[in-house]
Amino acid sequence: MRILFYGDSITDMNRNRDADFSFNSYGYGYPIFVAGDLYFNEPEKYEIINRGIGGNRIVDLYARIKKDVWNLKPDVLSILIGINDVWHELYGENGVELDRFERSYRILIEDTKKVLPEIKIVICEPFVLKGSATEEKYEGFLQIKEYAKVAKKIAEDYNLYFLPLQDKFDQAAELHGANYYLYDGVHPNVAGAKLIAEEWLKLFKSI
Repeated sequence: MRILFYGDSITDMNRNRDADFSFNSYGYGYPIFVAGDLYFNEPEKYEIINRGIGGNRIVDLYARIKKDVWNLKPDVLSILIGINDVWHELYGENGVELDRFERSYRILIEDTKKVLPEIKIVICEPFVLKGSATEEKYEGFLQIKEYAKVAKKIAEDYNLYFLPLQDKFDQAAELHGANYYLYDGVHPNVAGAKLIAEEWLKLFKSI
């Protein structure tokens, strides 16, 4: 089974882009925790690929989807995107408005299902906490909750798998502090990456 993680810097996390299936091809985010668990238990069953690229928005994912998804023919595609669609608008006016985010996401899903009709798709909920990168314009960053609603609606409309994450981060932050999970309000540290991976693996059992 080939599993492909697709997204922005939260997925990328400094991966080596020239070394698929090696230790450093997963970066230091949630994909390496997922890979470690699945490879440890059934090493011959899985091929896990990280195709996150820092700074990506939904339109960037669509622009490179043929090379980085369709040509690799994964059995499971996991997508985590949305924070840069908000962030890039707050700082630089180069984000993706909510309606365009939804249209672009739907086209990406529809085209992928046409090219790979048997593929299983996981849509991960985008999230944010108050931190060094977000506190100055935190009210603006909270728009991500509307993008998360769109992501969930798309998962429902196309009968895809949806992975809730915002509530999990909120609950964890209440117990131990936001910085323990997202070091700047956006990017996971070790505990945050482990949180995503644990939730992802729970969902994966139903796929």
